[in-house]
Amino acid sequence: MDLPAGNSYEEICDAFCWDIPEYFNIADAVCDRWAEDTGRVAMTHEALDGNVTHYTFSAIKGYANQLANLLGHLGLARGDRVVVMLTQSPECAISHLGCFKSGIVSCLASVLFGPDALRHRLQGSNAKVCITNGANFHKVNAVRADCPDLQHVVVVDDLIEGTISFWTALASQSETYQNIKTASEETAWISYTSGTTGQPKGVQMPHRLLLGNKPLFEYYYDYGPRDGDTLWSPADWAWIAGLINILLIGWYSGCRVVSTDMQGFNASEAFRILGRHKITLSLLTPTVLKLMRQEDAEASHDLYLRVVLSGGEAVGKELALWADQRFGLTISEGFGQTECNGMIGTNPRLMEVRHGSLGKAMPGSVCAIVDDQGQVVEPGVQGNIAIKRPHPAMFTGYLNNPEATAGKFIGDWMITGDLGEQDEDGYLWFHGRTDDVITSSGYRIGPTEIEDCLLKSDAVQLAAVVGVPDEARTELVKAFIVLAEGVEANQQLADSLKDLVRNHLAKHEVPRLIEFVDSLPMTTTGKIMRRALRDEEIAKAALQTDA
Repeated sequence: MDLPAGNSYEEICDAFCWDIPEYFNIADAVCDRWAEDTGRVAMTHEALDGNVTHYTFSAIKGYANQLANLLGHLGLARGDRVVVMLTQSPECAISHLGCFKSGIVSCLASVLFGPDALRHRLQGSNAKVCITNGANFHKVNAVRADCPDLQHVVVVDDLIEGTISFWTALASQSETYQNIKTASEETAWISYTSGTTGQPKGVQMPHRLLLGNKPLFEYYYDYGPRDGDTLWSPADWAWIAGLINILLIGWYSGCRVVSTDMQGFNASEAFRILGRHKITLSLLTPTVLKLMRQEDAEASHDLYLRVVLSGGEAVGKELALWADQRFGLTISEGFGQTECNGMIGTNPRLMEVRHGSLGKAMPGSVCAIVDDQGQVVEPGVQGNIAIKRPHPAMFTGYLNNPEATAGKFIGDWMITGDLGEQDEDGYLWFHGRTDDVITSSGYRIGPTEIEDCLLKSDAVQLAAVVGVPDEARTELVKAFIVLAEGVEANQQLADSLKDLVRNHLAKHEVPRLIEFVDSLPMTTTGKIMRRALRDEEIAKAALQTDA
């Protein structure tokens, strides 16, 4: 389904209507229907050595058919699970498509995961196959004995005893395959929550999820992706934003997607890739933008960007204004989470953009600020950011965890776990995660606004703000700061940063404690793990109390 034509946010919302069919298979929509055009390029892959390979939709379809046949040959059937632990690559895309075609459920796993995180996903999904590369095989091997359901390990780039060679095995299979007629509600893949709060939960994603996301991203991408658009993001395809927002949405529109073997994020490389491959649509998270800002002066300005989408956490006004000026556009902002992607956002051409806000509820979406009883609160009152079910971009439930699924909702409101408020004009403003809220001297303080303020300083590269235990005030505001290259940590700088917050925000929001650090703990999706910092401070406080 397509986004209705219109010249304003209100006009599009008024004309919008969902139409989800009973049966839908993602592989039909994103690959097979384009394959008859044998010259249409689906993917450009840049290897670590800089070599570039192009893959047509026709070739991708043939490889995915071969994989679907291989999985059947290995004894897997509709509903079985396959863990895919690969970097951005043709093999990663082929692995997911082969699963979608055969009704098998793919499970997302990042190559950044250690053995414990991988074990959690293999065991939780009861996966029968794991597809990975030689560099990460040792992680699979380390936990294989703990995963009795795991029958086969497929390696895409090495010949390793006891494993199946991806390309060799595919060569023996037919390039013809009849896709399973999957119900729209049938699970296509399992994502996992980021782990910002507690153990990651398996999130069951139905085939209809793509249909639910399609018009939302047409809105973000200003009626794109269009013919001629090329998409790339450093976002890992083991993260829903990379998989859906770039790969699947790009292919749904028949556009070229660029994949890269970048090992860890490098801001200079990101600028180079954007220019070399003439990227027109990109997803750049706030953390990525912060790091790119540090390389701004040295990086190329020879770019072709039409739309930059940012999200995953609040962008913040200062960072957004820099991105606007640097890329020569007004960035689109998107807000959602694994359980319901693309709930809230902006399109700079169709609505007024208020940097610092999340935007408005997306067309076809009902979002509101509700209290803990599920009642919508008045404008300007802080509460839970929530989205109303049913929604075709919403998950069907947590894997083997009906209690957690039920706990995600208050009535028909899916509670995101994020705090915010809505203004009189319908714009939603993010205040912080529910468990990130700092209670100090009777004030409830969200960390995001303070972090954004600290980033006004050229001395600051990254900032994370948490509450640490304090007997008198319940909690003290503490800031962890990663300094820009060449900046020296000292008390004078710490005092100036406190003054910055005092001057721009409020006295009670000034960090009483500042610690300069070399790095911050991050999830594999690039979000700062405030929980890890807070837990460390709680442990320190407990030791001091015992002493």
